[in-house]
Amino acid sequence: MIEEIENYWEDENQEPTSSLTPKNGGTNTNEIFIIHGRDNETKETVARFLSRLALNPVILHEQPNRGRTIIEKFEQHAQVGFAMALLTPDDVGALQEDLDNLKPRARQNVIFEFGYFIGRLGRNHVCALTKGDVEIPSDYDGVIYIPLDDAGGWKIKLVKELKVAGIAVDANRAL
Repeated sequence: MIEEIENYWEDENQEPTSSLTPKNGGTNTNEIFIIHGRDNETKETVARFLSRLALNPVILHEQPNRGRTIIEKFEQHAQVGFAMALLTPDDVGALQEDLDNLKPRARQNVIFEFGYFIGRLGRNHVCALTKGDVEIPSDYDGVIYIPLDDAGGWKIKLVKELKVAGIAVDANRAL
């Protein structure tokens, strides 16, 4: 009976896992997934900064396709320890009854992938960087975002988030 319980019954205190959950929980890696829209300059700036920190930025369109669908490719490359969403004002949107009040928004794929990583890695392993007056997802309201400021203050804030998430990073490389 004890053997059956140990082998077949779920432990209520265990976190749920899936076939996509990495064995190490995804926290012992230097790979950082960059969720982005169409702002290539911001994507490149953030990717170069991560590389300077000796981290490996994962940008989906730069990875080989190998005959896979986009979601298959995404799932394989989502095996990372940290993800960052670049919420840049690439689109506009409004409520149906308020079409005269369009607001800058991130692309739909960015919001989808942002939510995916929050669910997969947990909020403490996902960070959103915002550019300009971009609309924030209402279901995630109240969470602190890091504004991409021209002075570069976002870099130190991002390093702090990475360190707290258990990502090995040398803050001296940020300077």
